[in-house]
Formats: sequence, structure tokens, C-alpha cells
Amino acid sequence: MGTDLTVAGYIIKNEKFLLVEHVKTGLWLPPGGHIEKNETPDESLLREIKQELGLEIKILNTPRIHEKGNIIKQLAVPFYCNTHKLIDHIHYCSFYLCEPLTEKINPQLEEIKGFDWFSKHELYNEKIPVDVRNIGLLGFKKYAEIKNDMD
Repeated sequence: MGTDLTVAGYIIKNEKFLLVEHVKTGLWLPPGGHIEKNETPDESLLREIKQELGLEIKILNTPRIHEKGNIIKQLAVPFYCNTHKLIDHIHYCSFYLCEPLTEKINPQLEEIKGFDWFSKHELYNEKIPVDVRNIGLLGFKKYAEIKNDMD
């Protein structure tokens, strides 16, 4: 059983996360997808969300150092990572906190049945998988910490 590298973004706006209902699985999940060859996780997340939703985003939690030395690019730090099983393979997934830079959402209907914004309390909806809910709850906590550090 192979392991694929993937990314997912918990996009927050007005204290709600954007989740999408995937065509293949029927599950409500944060948007994201596979990291392609020669692509950083950040680039992959930006590409996947643009492809799936037509949405431009800002990935949060990107620490910066001034003396870069041999560093080519500084990347965002995921707020959570896990491995999870799909039908015939495993995903290693890094989860990031994001904010939308554009308003209009234009879902790619080949992959997404629908989308909706969920508050902390709405994550307890029975259609939200328990792991998505728990990662989302952690995301709300981490988002508050990041915003507090930015002030």
C-alpha cells in the first residue's frame, strides 16, 4: 500500500471554515490534494484550492528569518499532520490555516458536489466526519494563537 503526500487548507473567514463535499468520497473535507513532483507544499495548496474553488488564499503561519544563508524559500508551518487511509492507499497530509484573498467561489464540479462555511459549533453536524471536526477545532485554537501573535 503506497503513501501519497497531500495538503489541505482550513480556510477561515468570519470565524467559519470552508469545507467541500467531494464527489468521489461524498465526505465533507477541507480543500486540498496531492503534492506534485517539484512542487512545495505551499505551491500545492495554492494550486489545489485555486483549481477546486477558483479561490486565491493566503497561507498563515509562515515564520520568517532575516539571514537566509542557503535557504531558497521559506514555507508555512502546518498546524497539524497525520496519515489516514483511503480505499487503496494512505495519505500523509499536512493541514494549513488559510485566509481567502478573493470572495468569489467557483467550484470545480467534477470534484466538488458542494461547499459551505462551518462555525465551531456547526462542525458537530452529523455530516462532518469526526476527524475533520477535531482537526477543525484544533484549527480554530491555532488560528486564535496565530492572530494573537500577529497583534
